[in-house]
Amino acid sequence: MARGSRLARLAALGLLGVLTLTGCAITEREFWVENFVRFGWPEGITDQAESMRTLWIWSSYAALLIGGVVWALIAYTVIAHRKKGDELPRQTAYNLPLEIVYTIIPFVIIAGLFFFTVVTQNEVLDRDEEPDTTIAVNAFKWNWQFVYPETAGPDGEPVDTVGTSTEIPILVVPTDRTVQFDLASADVIHSFWVPEFLFKLDIIPGNENGRDNVFQVTVREEGAYVGRCAELCGTYHAYMNFEVRAVTPDDYDAYLDARESGLSTYEALEEIGEEGVASTTTPLDLIQTKVVEQLQSAGD
Repeated sequence: MARGSRLARLAALGLLGVLTLTGCAITEREFWVENFVRFGWPEGITDQAESMRTLWIWSSYAALLIGGVVWALIAYTVIAHRKKGDELPRQTAYNLPLEIVYTIIPFVIIAGLFFFTVVTQNEVLDRDEEPDTTIAVNAFKWNWQFVYPETAGPDGEPVDTVGTSTEIPILVVPTDRTVQFDLASADVIHSFWVPEFLFKLDIIPGNENGRDNVFQVTVREEGAYVGRCAELCGTYHAYMNFEVRAVTPDDYDAYLDARESGLSTYEALEEIGEEGVASTTTPLDLIQTKVVEQLQSAGD
């Protein structure tokens, strides 16, 4: 009894600590919604994210229901068939109807999950023939280039933004428009990942027709969101961060006009009232890292 009381007190203190710590960052309602309604799945900022979140949540509900049934059957068996004496219970084997049920039920469950997964996948990967905006994303070791093919700068070339070791590239996108990303890699396999999209896509080099390196989203919320490479692509893979800046359609058009007039990414963002540098992530210190590597090599 004393041991059980101590464990109960420890569990209560642990739960209180979790609630206290999480309360510093989010409200109590947000905590319960995030962890017990969405099961930790982020809300997402695109129409496609909504489909994926719905699939995740209902799959979790189904798993809880099936788990509850299994635990109930186990509890029933433990209670109803507990030992009542020394007499050996009647032994049964090869219960054909029961074995058929055991086979059909898992098949139905798996078929249902497969069906809804395919439906959601088709919705997420569906593409309009004529998207509102197209942006080319070029990945290279170890940074990103974002090109706006439908624009022309003072030199007649499409407007673009290229990241460096000291500057996080900012990918500006409009809200409430269908945006198509044409992905390409200059060297190895990279992966374009924006966590708030609830989606990532590997960028396969050598895909000439671009069929498998294309996807579309419709962003519904303005803001700044971090983006990353989600494929281990080499020594400085961790440095491949970027930022998605979602702005209103009017601000997006004004941004492109400013870029076409010759303004830099920083200047154009400031022109539309946005922060000119990334706010969700900062460049890592490449020089310091190289010095550490050289020192380690010298020590070896």
